[in-house]
Amino acid sequence: MILIDLTGGEQHPAYQKFEIENGARQYDFLRSAVEAAIALERPFLSQTILKALNFHAIACLHTSAGEFRPCKVYVGEYEPPPEFQVQGLMDDFVNQVNRHWVEQDALALASYVLWRLNFIHPFINGNGRTARAACLFVLCVKLGGWLPGAPILPELIRRNRAEYITIMKETDASLKEGKIDLTKLHEFLSSLLNEQLASAGEDAS
Repeated sequence: MILIDLTGGEQHPAYQKFEIENGARQYDFLRSAVEAAIALERPFLSQTILKALNFHAIACLHTSAGEFRPCKVYVGEYEPPPEFQVQGLMDDFVNQVNRHWVEQDALALASYVLWRLNFIHPFINGNGRTARAACLFVLCVKLGGWLPGAPILPELIRRNRAEYITIMKETDASLKEGKIDLTKLHEFLSSLLNEQLASAGEDAS
């Protein structure tokens, strides 16, 4: 059962209901993955985790859930790298993250994960949901535990979509100048993370 084929579009109520429920399942899996990585003392990012995050996001909604895309995709005016480059780019991406895991600031590393996954766009659908979840995975594992508060960071990013898209476009543009500038994305995530953590204090009061 692939709902995008059965419903004819993402606006169908059945598709949207399933998408929301997939999101809840993805967050449950994300928390389990964070807790397992910490308990087993395996603080690193893997393609297995990324593929699983994507699977939970788009299972039964689109084909190739949890697999790297077999075709080109387009995101508005942006054309991600061709499909035959995805595996190599993802190999390099995961290696870069893990190479800098120890010395990098948690938010700096999470910012890079969020931007780079969206830039490569390795999946046929659900790339944004996967990147946001991966961003939180890195933050939580780096900081030693599931971060308290709600809404959690991926939801806060989604709620601030307009600002987020503007910052991502500016970040993409900086790459054309020879070096990626993640400053604004870092500041954006820092502000939203503070909002999440502050909500935990409000709930306790």
